[in-house]
Amino acid sequence: MGHGPAVRRRKLGEELRKLRDRTGLTSGEAASLVGWHQSKVSRIETGRSGVKPADVARLLEAYGVRDPRLRALLEALADSAGGVGVDWAHAYRGLLPTQYRDFISLESQARTARTLETSVVPGLLQTPAYARAVTRAALGGLPPDKVDSLVEVRIARQEVLRGDPPLVLSAVLDEAVLRRGVGGPAAMREQLRHLLELAALPHVRLQVIPFHYGGYVGLTGPFIIFSFPAISDLDVVVIDHLTSSLYLERREDLEAYSAAFLTVQALALSSEDSLDLIARTAREGPG
Repeated sequence: MGHGPAVRRRKLGEELRKLRDRTGLTSGEAASLVGWHQSKVSRIETGRSGVKPADVARLLEAYGVRDPRLRALLEALADSAGGVGVDWAHAYRGLLPTQYRDFISLESQARTARTLETSVVPGLLQTPAYARAVTRAALGGLPPDKVDSLVEVRIARQEVLRGDPPLVLSAVLDEAVLRRGVGGPAAMREQLRHLLELAALPHVRLQVIPFHYGGYVGLTGPFIIFSFPAISDLDVVVIDHLTSSLYLERREDLEAYSAAFLTVQALALSSEDSLDLIARTAREGPG
């Protein structure tokens, strides 16, 4: 387990070492090719030192890596290992906690996201009104201008669903998410209708676990699993707490949470029945 940038640095270093090994180069020979000292290559490969995207590009050139998607991913990882690798997010650096910036970096680079939510609508699916109500409730006492900025960040994050290619999102929601009247009846109806609109996108899948199922694995806490293109062992589980986020990247953790997500998907209503429930709740009102 660890924090976002540290996880990224270690994973990036492992991938660069594998690529160097495939060429048959020693770390010293690789350093000579790019004009560095051997210790710099070693620090990068062990994750002890950050690396700029331009330096990653130099190493990849030396290793003969031509795959454009792999090059883009590794260079993006180098950017995120030092903080947010998203252009718009830099305007909010002074406002966003470090771990939230790390989360945005992961989300912006991921190919797929699988999430279980037990109490609130996932951030990528929130309307501005709902996001404002959640922010006010979770971070009571914030000045209105800071609340507005955090809502802007929440909405800006949703661009990943409109990217090329877009993030592929699978979300399983507890029925409590639909029934909790966050922001009042009007805001909640708007939010539920927004869920129906987003679920029409081919890369968004929504399912609901109804109350009558009782207890299930994951009931005690939401989680999200990010998967990345080209390199499967970059996957990471993120668990949010009130004041921090936990990043799990050990293979046994990933396998446990992936199995848990498959379990809740199997328990949940089908996508079609889930959308029927969301539509019915929107008509009748939460509660």
